[in-house]
Amino acid sequence: MKQTKIIVALDYADAASALTLVARLDPALCRLKVGKELFTAAGPELVRTLVARGFEVFLDLKFHDIPNTVAAACRAAAGLGVWMMNVHASGGRRMMTAAQEALAGLPNRPLLIAVTVLTSMSAEDLGEVGISDAPADQVLRLARLSQQCKLDGVVCSAQEAAM
Repeated sequence: MKQTKIIVALDYADAASALTLVARLDPALCRLKVGKELFTAAGPELVRTLVARGFEVFLDLKFHDIPNTVAAACRAAAGLGVWMMNVHASGGRRMMTAAQEALAGLPNRPLLIAVTVLTSMSAEDLGEVGISDAPADQVLRLARLSQQCKLDGVVCSAQEAAM
């Protein structure tokens, strides 16, 4: 049976703090998540360092922009050697397809997953951006769209996993 690795979130404001924790971790036992705060503070060099130390890195930047820009960002992330990255499914079919196609055929193609609805968003929040459906309905709609675009999976809450 294949050993399941946990993903350790490096939710730090700077590289030094993140690397202090990383020094105590075994890349054979876990993967690492680098999000917006740490990536903005430490940049691509930190990701390269983590990959060089043998870690599989989930780059959690939730790309959401015009299709060409997201495709280019995905290629750049793949060039860092990341194991997985994500996009916002609300960017739509063309954006997700462009991202998927940008990674297709790469020798060590990273996984590409989609964020559907942020767990912090309520029905009221969705209504304010013009979405009248319940959050659960929007999650399902975007998850199905992600699947149609041939993404590798979706990010979801424990409650949404049962859907």
